[in-house]
Amino acid sequence: MVAMVVCVHGIGQQGLGEQSLLASWQPALQDGLTRHTAASRPDGVAVADRASSPDVDMAFYGDLFRPAGSYLAVGDPVLGPGDVQPGLEQELLAAWWVAAAEVDERVAGPDADTLVSVPGWVQRALTQLSNSRFFAGVALRSMVFDLKQVARYLTDPVLRVAARERVVRLIGADTRVVVAHSLGSVVAYEALCSLPRHGVRALVTLGSPLGIANLVFDRLEPSPVAGRGVWPGDDNVVWTNIADAGDVVALVKDLRPRFGERVRNAVVHNGAKAHAVVPYLTDQLTGTAIAEGLA
Repeated sequence: MVAMVVCVHGIGQQGLGEQSLLASWQPALQDGLTRHTAASRPDGVAVADRASSPDVDMAFYGDLFRPAGSYLAVGDPVLGPGDVQPGLEQELLAAWWVAAAEVDERVAGPDADTLVSVPGWVQRALTQLSNSRFFAGVALRSMVFDLKQVARYLTDPVLRVAARERVVRLIGADTRVVVAHSLGSVVAYEALCSLPRHGVRALVTLGSPLGIANLVFDRLEPSPVAGRGVWPGDDNVVWTNIADAGDVVALVKDLRPRFGERVRNAVVHNGAKAHAVVPYLTDQLTGTAIAEGLA
């Protein structure tokens, strides 16, 4: 059975799978639909309807980043500051550091020369990010691994095609909504663009890095034309982009300058976990965007 809603997860999910992710995504998504239903009724009471429990599936690509298992080697590789490579990885780390300093008073930002000439700036950047509310509780090795996931997706053509195919194979004649989080929004966007025709009517991106010039936007496939990203479907596709003001991964909150005025942008408040997918999904605005695609 083809799902009406296809979800695409973000970075750092290599240790999970389709069903374990759906265990948290599906009820949160339904909570968002309930908030929408309640807000749309004069009495403010949510009622069960078809849109409150759509068929949902998860496009899982996290295993593509998971190191092959072997005896006495469990989990992600042990990574440190020395593993953050020059180029895209360091540029992305610098962007996260600057963004975190702008929204969190506990993060000391880089000065004008730090990112260029000061030895050990990568260690300092990782240390400052670990002090932030955004990365609270995230191990340094996991932070570095997340950096590498984003960079690898954008630079490894074989992995890139394989990840997109995970999305494409779930989009069928009955699929109306694609909901994508974090790096998954890049995968989902490129997957939809790769389809000559599809029936998706709503693309909902949560905490998306799609608008980051040079690092992400200019590396998209298909390539932007004259500074404008290709629209992910026909004129019937409604694209809603939702970001928390403190979400460091979603550095650019408004995607209209990159993809056109048709993108609907919203800022929500996820609390301490600015980039976490569950608060994004339970928000009324997310529920409304999904419900409109299912209508």
